[in-house]
Amino acid sequence: GAEYPRVTDDSRVVFQLRAPQARRVQADIMATKHEMTKDDSGVWTVTTPPLVPGFHYYQLVVDGTPMNDPASRAYFGVGRDFSGIEVPEKGVDYYLPRDVPHGQVRTLWYRSTVTGDWRRCLVYTPPGYDASPSRRYPVLYLQHGSGEDETGWTEQGHAHFILDNLIAERKAVPMIVVMEKGYAGRAGQAPPSAAPPVVVNGAIRVGGRPGGMNVFGEVVIRALIPFIDRTFRTLADRDHRAVAGLSMGGNQAC
Repeated sequence: GAEYPRVTDDSRVVFQLRAPQARRVQADIMATKHEMTKDDSGVWTVTTPPLVPGFHYYQLVVDGTPMNDPASRAYFGVGRDFSGIEVPEKGVDYYLPRDVPHGQVRTLWYRSTVTGDWRRCLVYTPPGYDASPSRRYPVLYLQHGSGEDETGWTEQGHAHFILDNLIAERKAVPMIVVMEKGYAGRAGQAPPSAAPPVVVNGAIRVGGRPGGMNVFGEVVIRALIPFIDRTFRTLADRDHRAVAGLSMGGNQAC
């Protein structure tokens, strides 16, 4: 509903920034820079070519300094909070809220003996979870890609709406979905962390930062799964647990 940034009917994006003293401003959409032009009042504007439908991270570059767009919200991606905008796909609504029963996304903290600190997870409970106190559910552990964190599945990916819609269409069974940050170091060690991307031969790559070995797998087995089984009405056996992920999370799933 915002005037800027705005997605047009033909999938272009219009960016605007007021910076009267700036000499050059660009809209940088994942290493593709679009030059902005300044009017007499000091307002810079650009309209991009049509973008591929989906979620795009971007930043504004003012005289060589990248910054988040003050007219947009930030999401955790590519290793830090980043501006983002979604270009909708025409005729597609599987990831949008519909008039169907909705589940809940809950934020929980638990203590890990592996890392020696408190960790946060997001947990989706399906529609009717609280109204059916005797029912138990299978659990999916869903892992994000490198540079992102546990919030990406719902904030950028609308996973909760996708699940609501799939369950309503009987294309998925009601399930609990657990989303956790996929970086973990042993107590006393520097944990690995999401690294900002670099462009190599025109391709975006995410490299590793200095830090300890990623022991997230141990966190899942020794801390996260027991915590989830204690806290929620799960079907607590291997036949009713699954793990899936994107990119780095896919490697963790393997």
